[in-house]
Amino acid sequence: MPTSITITSEFSGSVVAKGATDDLSAQLLRHAGFKQIDDWHGRRHRLPTTTPLADQVAIASHAAEMLRAARYDVTLPPSLDTARMSPPVHALGPYAAGAELLSITDQIRAAEDGASLQRAVDHLLHPEHGALERVREALEAAGEQVNDLDDDALADRFGFASEFVSSAQSELVDSEAELRRVGAASTSYSPAPTVRDHRGAALATSPAANQAKVSSASSSPSAPCSATGHPPRASTPRR
Repeated sequence: MPTSITITSEFSGSVVAKGATDDLSAQLLRHAGFKQIDDWHGRRHRLPTTTPLADQVAIASHAAEMLRAARYDVTLPPSLDTARMSPPVHALGPYAAGAELLSITDQIRAAEDGASLQRAVDHLLHPEHGALERVREALEAAGEQVNDLDDDALADRFGFASEFVSSAQSELVDSEAELRRVGAASTSYSPAPTVRDHRGAALATSPAANQAKVSSASSSPSAPCSATGHPPRASTPRR
């Protein structure tokens, strides 16, 4: 009886493959791009939640093809099957560019270190292919088109907007190396106290005790002191 393997998309957004209990099916899933997890739930294979939707579909479909070729019974939903899925519908309808920017924002928020943050932000800041450069070009083109239609005032507004985006690019230029260092810089710290330090702290007189001594000394009558700081000795009468 062939082993049944189910590949599904969870509510969290991660794609999970269950049922690959033997070594061959597990190897095929790992080869497709899944990460194997062995814990008290058993063996399963998962794609990271940060995997783009297009990559999830491609990996799941490829894994299903290899498993079926090896005579495994595979259950794959249409949303993860390139052969059956309909063209993707963007969450923002016709605003596909906005949907892509939302995806980039999700990647930025999911970054776990400076390197992954830099890779996500690069989609915005790349000097030739980044989103900011595309927006700047689009605003500039809109201004030129409006100018051709004989509306100088509106053309100027688009031109100013294009310059503002250019200023933002200039502000963030060369930030790539700094982004990679985010979270990796060593923070300043003071060394842990040694046994000697703890002992000194335990034996030190508190400021309150010092203040009490000063107050006590100032309120009690003091004997006159000699130049050496000692009270004068009483003279012994001569015989």
